[in-house]
Amino acid sequence: MARSKSSSRWLKEHFADPFVKKAHAEGVRSRAAYKLEELIDRHKLIRPGMRVVDLGAAPGGWSQLVARELDGRGLVVAMDILDMPSIAGVRFVHGDFREEAAVSQLEALLEGQPVDLVLSDMAPNMSGVEAVDRARAMYLVELARDFADLHLAPGGTFLVKVFQGVGSDAYLLDLRRRYEKVQVRKPSASRKRSPEVYYLATGKR
Repeated sequence: MARSKSSSRWLKEHFADPFVKKAHAEGVRSRAAYKLEELIDRHKLIRPGMRVVDLGAAPGGWSQLVARELDGRGLVVAMDILDMPSIAGVRFVHGDFREEAAVSQLEALLEGQPVDLVLSDMAPNMSGVEAVDRARAMYLVELARDFADLHLAPGGTFLVKVFQGVGSDAYLLDLRRRYEKVQVRKPSASRKRSPEVYYLATGKR
């Protein structure tokens, strides 16, 4: 089947992307790792001994980076509905974050201990219908927020990808009631035309 013009244009742009080239050269699983790397460097998000949960982890770029930063001095638990090849220093749960059984499996790996950092780079499969996609995306970020509410230690940090649009401002205000400080960040590796931003919430109340 012939590719559409938009598909061909995306592929051309993708393989010309400097962050894609950098990821291939450095053996990094996804260009998204450079978004997190910038935020880690800027905000000193990783400390030895941390317990970190990465929601929507596949293909594993974020978990790979966090495990490298911790260098065996901490715990990284990753979860995704998609399978993910193993990463040294990362415990992986293959399951749907919307289902209680998968979340229970993740919680078992935490052994009842609180988490210092919750990461969520989750995004829904896009249907192309904007209203549907926005609702699905907001549902995922709300689930991630609720997980952080339950499992983050007081003073902990929550980093979540949000697509700006209907519901995102209200979500930001809600986070500001739950955390001491919430900042909006758009890392250099985020494509400029994308509505994605990252809300960095620190100091869980």
